[in-house]
Formats: sequence, C-alpha cells, structure tokens
Amino acid sequence: MTVKVYTTPICPYCATLKKFLKDNNVEFEEIDASLDEGIQNMLIEKTGKMSVPVIAIDDEWIQGFNRDKLTELLKI
Repeated sequence: MTVKVYTTPICPYCATLKKFLKDNNVEFEEIDASLDEGIQNMLIEKTGKMSVPVIAIDDEWIQGFNRDKLTELLKI
C-alpha cells in the first residue's frame, strides 16, 4: 500500500492527519503542495477542490481528514 499525504506548512488539519498516521504506524510520503503549481493543479483535478490535506492511498484520493474513511482504507 502506497500512502502519500499532500500538505502545506500552515495547515492545522494536515498536522492532525500526520499525527493520526504516525500514531497508527502508517508509513507515508509527505508532499508540500505549496511548493509546486503542478501538484496543486493535479490535486484540483483529483479532488475537485483546492484545499489540503489530500491523502492518496494507492488509487483512492481523499480530500480532508476523514478519520472513518482512513480507518477503513488503511485497515486500522
């Protein structure tokens, strides 16, 4: 399972998401979306929104910190 987390440095929900993943021993790659306009455009294409956090679990894209959905997809 590949887990990527798209964040920005000033996003409090991003910090909550990262803490949740670390507390549940989920390995993830963090990508700072504020540094790359191409990443920002890709996130809008995938989620229909321009906000973070966005988490990609394999081919599943989730916008925002949705604890129930994450627990289900990550099997934790």
